[in-house]
Amino acid sequence: MTSLRAREDTTTPRSQPPARRRPHHHWFPYLIIAPAVLLELLIHIVPMATGFWMSFVELTKFFIRRWTEAPFVGLENYQIAVDLNTPVGQELLNSFVVTVAFTALVVGLSWGLGMAAAVALQRPFRGRGVFRTLFLIPYALPLYAAVITWNFMLQRDTGVVNHILVDQLGLLEEAPFWLIGDNAFISVVVVALWRMWPFAFLMFMAGLQSIPAELYEAGAMDGASPLRQWRSITLPTLAPVNHTLLLVMFLWVFNDFNTPYVLFGTAQPPAGDLISFHIYNSSFLSWDFGVGSAMSVLLLLFLLAVSLVYLYFTQWRTEKDHA
Repeated sequence: MTSLRAREDTTTPRSQPPARRRPHHHWFPYLIIAPAVLLELLIHIVPMATGFWMSFVELTKFFIRRWTEAPFVGLENYQIAVDLNTPVGQELLNSFVVTVAFTALVVGLSWGLGMAAAVALQRPFRGRGVFRTLFLIPYALPLYAAVITWNFMLQRDTGVVNHILVDQLGLLEEAPFWLIGDNAFISVVVVALWRMWPFAFLMFMAGLQSIPAELYEAGAMDGASPLRQWRSITLPTLAPVNHTLLLVMFLWVFNDFNTPYVLFGTAQPPAGDLISFHIYNSSFLSWDFGVGSAMSVLLLLFLLAVSLVYLYFTQWRTEKDHA
């Protein structure tokens, strides 16, 4: 009997005590992202929803103190904004055309200058670090300080631009006004281009670091010219950088408010009337926040549509290349 019990004790495994389970803190990830979600709501979502609501009410100077009591007008503000038979609609259309031309020039020239500078500084040579630092200075400078400096440089009588072009180089017979009239468009394009192209240069320079030097060596051995190497090696490899860079620059430049505001003040010339600046003046100078909000919503819808179309075609092109 004793031997039987001993045999049962050796053959039957003893039950182990249940292991303690650590509590799963399912709430911890939500706690981590809660501050970011809260700030996103306060900074972006709530103001956007408020602006969308304002576009449907008659929020003029008569209802500023009692803005919650502003009467609902439906789509009337949108009709005023897009009615080309009224001064409001004509000015908005002119601002839109100016902004499209401004964006095309700044984005196109920034892309070309950034690409050329990045390719030129791709191979190591003596002093390359100095050139890289100099090219990035416009992007590193504070925006307001840089544009204010340009404002002084573009003055007619005391500006250094006219001093160089008229007095030293003799390219112009008389000193022009750069901040008024049609020359205002040239001025805002030059200043925005000076600010934007170093960003493109920085992105391209980072993208070029991922291209193996052996590809260029093999291309040179096959007799490919530098232009052919750029078309066959550099551009295809930088396609992901290009897709993101062009969209980001388009959105930044089209929404540019600080450059014309600091350069011209509130009295913007028609040739430099960019659309973000125009919406600001339409809201805060005429005190018609309903129409100004309608313009903002229309601008948001336009940028959203352009972005979606651009992303669709870039994705379609990527899938076609990999097919």
